[in-house]
Amino acid sequence: MNAGVSSSTQNAAPNCWQCRHFKVSHLPATPYACGLMGFRTNILPCIEVLRADGKPCRGFMAKPSAPVRIAS
Repeated sequence: MNAGVSSSTQNAAPNCWQCRHFKVSHLPATPYACGLMGFRTNILPCIEVLRADGKPCRGFMAKPSAPVRIAS
């Protein structure tokens, strides 16, 4: 099993917005980027990987959950 990927997530297509490698490039022509694979694209990187490889992205790693803040 991949680190950071639950068994239910492995069977589903990865969601770039929930991946720690996903970046926003702020370039209008290529607004999305994958830090792991090192490319920018105008569509979500997981879709670009699926188009190029024919398989879902295997580099998905879930973002760490935010720490719970206790109101004082």
